[in-house]
Amino acid sequence: MANKKKRAPRRSTMSKAAQRMVMGGMPQEEEEILQSPMRMALQSFLHDKIAMAGIFCFVIIFLCCVILPFFYPIDLYYQDVTQANVAPGFGMLKVPSAMQGNAQDISVGSTFSVGLDKDGNVYEWGTLPNDRLRDIPSQEETGKLVMVSAGLDHVVAANEDGEVFTWGNNRMGLEQIPMELRSGGNKIKQLEAGYQVSLALTEDGEMYNWGSAYLLNISYPDGVQGNIEKFAQSTNIVMALTKDGEIYPLTTSTGSAYVNVPEDIQGDVVDFDLSDESGAAVTSDGRVHTWGNNVHNTLTVPEEIQGHVVSVSGGRYHFTAILDDGSVASWGDNTHGQASAPALGTAAAEVDAGYYANYCIDEDGNVTSWGLDGYLMGTDDLGRDLFRRLLAGGRMTMTVGAISVVISTIIGILVGGISGYKGGKVDNLLMRLTEIVSSIPFLPFCIILSSILGNSISETERIILIMVILGVLSWPGIARLVRGSVLAEREQEFVTAAKSLGVKEFGIIFRHIVPNIITVIIVNATLDFATCMLTESSLSFIGFGVAEPNATWGNMLNGAQNGQVIANYWWRWVFPSVVLGLCTISINCIGDGLRDAIDPKSKER
Repeated sequence: MANKKKRAPRRSTMSKAAQRMVMGGMPQEEEEILQSPMRMALQSFLHDKIAMAGIFCFVIIFLCCVILPFFYPIDLYYQDVTQANVAPGFGMLKVPSAMQGNAQDISVGSTFSVGLDKDGNVYEWGTLPNDRLRDIPSQEETGKLVMVSAGLDHVVAANEDGEVFTWGNNRMGLEQIPMELRSGGNKIKQLEAGYQVSLALTEDGEMYNWGSAYLLNISYPDGVQGNIEKFAQSTNIVMALTKDGEIYPLTTSTGSAYVNVPEDIQGDVVDFDLSDESGAAVTSDGRVHTWGNNVHNTLTVPEEIQGHVVSVSGGRYHFTAILDDGSVASWGDNTHGQASAPALGTAAAEVDAGYYANYCIDEDGNVTSWGLDGYLMGTDDLGRDLFRRLLAGGRMTMTVGAISVVISTIIGILVGGISGYKGGKVDNLLMRLTEIVSSIPFLPFCIILSSILGNSISETERIILIMVILGVLSWPGIARLVRGSVLAEREQEFVTAAKSLGVKEFGIIFRHIVPNIITVIIVNATLDFATCMLTESSLSFIGFGVAEPNATWGNMLNGAQNGQVIANYWWRWVFPSVVLGLCTISINCIGDGLRDAIDPKSKER
């Protein structure tokens, strides 16, 4: 029998791709071919790392400018020169550990604090307004100090022999301590370093003052000098409490609301203090009575503490009181948390409220602090918080840029669409108009217009005018782009079909052609957004855009024109410029990514 050859198994000639199609599959290449152009563009954009980084950065900045102002509100008209040019950072409330458990006296200055322990050692912390504050006299020079007080930018202290010493700012006569206080022999009962003055009260009721007589011209009514129990001072007034329980103003601010001390409490006051706009006095029944201007609700005393107050201390726009059970309570301005008094573990022995901070020393010498601890991005020359202004400025800058782009895009689509579709004389006329608008020098035009209008319009009208001008003068670029795209699209078959169906010309342009070129418009509008933001910032920077007190990133940089600011106060120009740069670069990265995703060939050009 002949051997039969085994036949090799027949191989399929069908490709793997075909086999997958038979099995219901589809090759990957054909899947990509069947994807819509929009989906392919989206995938390309999502794979662009630079564009995605731009989106991430811009979204973070945008959300911060939109959401954070609800948590960090801004008062556009707020100014406080005592907080001017404070460097970024925190630590104004960081009491030295060596003082804890051994604290004797603490006083709040403008941006710093000074403390004294029971051994007579002096400590300073916070942001010192000048380097002379570091020149603390040694204990060999002063002896054992028992009292200390911080002012705007100077410190006064007294030793157990009644001698008074001062360091820090030495202008306005602050170093000219009265001879009676230099030589000692008078036991000091109260000591205050004020705004540009210093004051001292002796045990026998005599009060001394030195420093700026121009700022505070102090005079004593008959029967007051030698009968003073306590005094209180703010930036524009000094008042005294006599041993008879009556309060007298010692300065000539007769028109001030400070002088309107309630008559029904005179003769019954046991303690009192002043804020910058109001006064608060404690009567023998433990109730607090207030007068003056109700700025930041300083006149609104919490009802639950009435009848329980032992003493009161005033800050810039708030008060803090010690209650009969040893606890503390605060009211008034709470911008920096200075009116949020904490619960104490032990009874309070002494409280000092000054400017925007509070310190409480308990019976064991431990210190509790609350209030202003510092500024994240520092302050400007008017004492305004740069972080809050940066948030408000970003919202303003982006709003102006966005509305300007909307205006220019609408005009550009109208002019470009009609010009490209109609052609002929209409096209020629509209393009000549576009060239005329393009030839207008934008910045000089805005400067001249701003100078002509001057103060004749309100700040809101000025902002609206800037947005309109930016929009009206920025449309030629997008108009040319739309015109070119419409010229290419108007010869397409769908346009012919629309004409044959009787669709009106405006319907063809804006319902059929424009939607087909919308991606190009979006890319151009995105890039124009960054340009409009930079233009607005440039105008505000040179003083012809959005004006103070409204904040924009541009007018925040206005101070950078000063060499002293650039050299000494770097935070005033670094933070606004960095955020503005990041924002515009991010928007440009997004625009470039969109352009590359929509038109992949643009990378080759």
